[in-house]
Amino acid sequence: MIRHRRFEIRIAGYGGQGVVTIGKILGTAFSVYGGWNSVNTQSYGPESRGGACRSELVVADGDINYPYVRKADVLVALSQEALDTYVADIRDHAVLLIDPRAVTRLPGTGAFRLVRVPTVEIARQTGDIKCQNTVALGALYALIADMIDEDALLQAIEGNVLPATLGLNRAAFEQGKRYVRSHFAVEK
Repeated sequence: MIRHRRFEIRIAGYGGQGVVTIGKILGTAFSVYGGWNSVNTQSYGPESRGGACRSELVVADGDINYPYVRKADVLVALSQEALDTYVADIRDHAVLLIDPRAVTRLPGTGAFRLVRVPTVEIARQTGDIKCQNTVALGALYALIADMIDEDALLQAIEGNVLPATLGLNRAAFEQGKRYVRSHFAVEK
């Protein structure tokens, strides 16, 4: 029996943080530019801003028979509610990426790799707080760079953001990537 590699990513926060956009960018990068199969699903409340929101991505080098995240290999939690809701659904030794100003209570148990990235602060320094999601995307890329080429992500960013914000989003992506590479042990 041939076993396929399957990787599951969940990004969660609240409406307005760009959670759905991160999922769309990742899905595009992996499937259109990266040669993987991927399925992206989203869930959000009726509120356009402030309600709970999540985006899930299942990536595989073979068929994807079940399109939803069962146990995340990576959880990006951009709010305390997101962490509280989804931390029980991560694999042992998964990556947990948080903004430490938004997520202040961590679970007492669990075998995960905690990566704290001040996404809002970095976005503000980059020029616009609305780029918090792209900072998180750059940070995530630094952690999974062995799976996807940076050019694939940059092409996907270009295809999923407004042209007027492309330079700002690229800068935010770069800052998130640099932050993780300078503060955590990852391959460059």
